[in-house]
Amino acid sequence: MPDSTTENNFEDMPMIFVIIGEACLVKGGAKVPFNALLAAPDDDTAVHMVLESLAQEGYQEADLHQIGNLDQRPEKEEFLAAYESALAGEIALIVYESDDTDHSAFTLH
Repeated sequence: MPDSTTENNFEDMPMIFVIIGEACLVKGGAKVPFNALLAAPDDDTAVHMVLESLAQEGYQEADLHQIGNLDQRPEKEEFLAAYESALAGEIALIVYESDDTDHSAFTLH
């Protein structure tokens, strides 16, 4: 039987969204894939927040492919820091510079 304290703690946690897409620094240029993790009250707000953050970082175009919610800590090491940043109220972007597993990650405030 689940512990009611654990259930209450989970209910108190913010809703964490993950958005998967591609963005480019120059209109019509080569797009790089990215994942964004952030806390938001709903998916529309999450989309607007990510698009604003991408624009602040200099990205001119973005295609958003998927949006979903995380209901637990990610298992992959590369997402743990981004998840913690999202819990802290920041927008975390993981930008993949190529199609392989090498990537650079940075957190936007």
